[in-house]
Amino acid sequence: MHSRRVLGAGCWVLGAGVGCGVLGAVPGVGCGVLGARVAAQALTIPTPVIRVSFTDAIQRAQEKNPTVAAAAASILRAEGLIRQARSASQFQVFANVTSTTLNRGVEFDGATVTPRSQLTATLTADVPIVAAAAWARRAQAEDTKAVAELDVADVKRQIAFATADAYLAILASRRVVESNTLARDTAKAHFDLATELEQGGTGSRLNALRAQQQFSVDSGLVEVAQLSLYRAQEALGVLIVADGPADATDEPDFAAQAAPPVAAFSNTNLIRTDLKLLSAQQQAAERIVRDTTKEWYPTLDAIFQPSTTYPAQFFLPQNSWRFLLQANIPIFDSGLRSSERTQRQADVEQFSASLSRALLDANAQVRAARQAVASGERTLALASAALDQAQQVVNITNVSFRAGAATNIEVIDAERVARDNGLAVAIAEDQLRRARLELLNALGRFP
Repeated sequence: MHSRRVLGAGCWVLGAGVGCGVLGAVPGVGCGVLGARVAAQALTIPTPVIRVSFTDAIQRAQEKNPTVAAAAASILRAEGLIRQARSASQFQVFANVTSTTLNRGVEFDGATVTPRSQLTATLTADVPIVAAAAWARRAQAEDTKAVAELDVADVKRQIAFATADAYLAILASRRVVESNTLARDTAKAHFDLATELEQGGTGSRLNALRAQQQFSVDSGLVEVAQLSLYRAQEALGVLIVADGPADATDEPDFAAQAAPPVAAFSNTNLIRTDLKLLSAQQQAAERIVRDTTKEWYPTLDAIFQPSTTYPAQFFLPQNSWRFLLQANIPIFDSGLRSSERTQRQADVEQFSASLSRALLDANAQVRAARQAVASGERTLALASAALDQAQQVVNITNVSFRAGAATNIEVIDAERVARDNGLAVAIAEDQLRRARLELLNALGRFP
């Protein structure tokens, strides 16, 4: 996202140059007034509240970003499901108290057979002896926790990538600011020379206005680039949970982290957290399908029930107990379990298709990222050479203009080309950084 934002800002900067030039050409707008306005506006941009290195930014975002905390809550929920599933197959005790009031009691030969009001207390101790379905649900809950942990790991990877993206946007925006500032300073020097020549009688008002127009354009581009830099700093501040804009202090060396080519991703060669997550979801769904048959298995519970009744009935003792072996055998369910199995099998097919598509995408991303790195290195080399050549043209044109062998228009054109080449280098550097980052991310080696 930030890559497109930086590239878009660069194109917008170039496109906005015409508008700034027109404003700069308005009579009566001098460089002194313009410089004062630029300085006043620059002071309104807040300074970063924190400066972080690339490694610290990634670590801080993974530890403090609310998105990670929200994902981590799913692990706690999964642990609750595990305890719930485990309790269904373990020893349980519960009590029952019943108060019974009849319309009238029953007496026989002067003795109370059934009292009108009676209180009965029963304690039930239940121990599942055979509970295949409950045991299966416990294993399924363990799978849910494993999936939740992988989901948190994948969220951390996404937050880390977004933080790295914002960090690189700061570096690219800062490079654009430096390039535009250099172009503005060069245009200012040319404008000062044109003004000096006009005042000395060897120049013209037209040349001075052209130089002033170029200076106005470059000053406007500096403002736009500074605003882009501030927005990138604010984006980084949000990701690392800083109360204000955050600035970057160093440049990550992605080239040092580059690794030799790896085999294509497959079901047995999973490194990326998103692929591991999809694989775990598929395996969990397959377990649920296999465990469907266990719901047909009989269950056997051992139940012990001591009870007391007050007042006691004539034919029943006041205190008693009983021991039960209770079996439950499913015989016919009108297709309930078979329909559930069909639905669960559909989940398996869905996760399997998602994993297959993700594997294809991952391998394509690795190949595309390797090509992008190679292309980015060549593009940066060519752009750097063009910038060096453009700076030499600017120097030679300035010397020729002082000697009267070049026109004012030639100087301005040389400065524009040098400025555009400087922006091209900044864009090429940003593209190469992002290509290397995307390669590490595609290989599962970032962060």
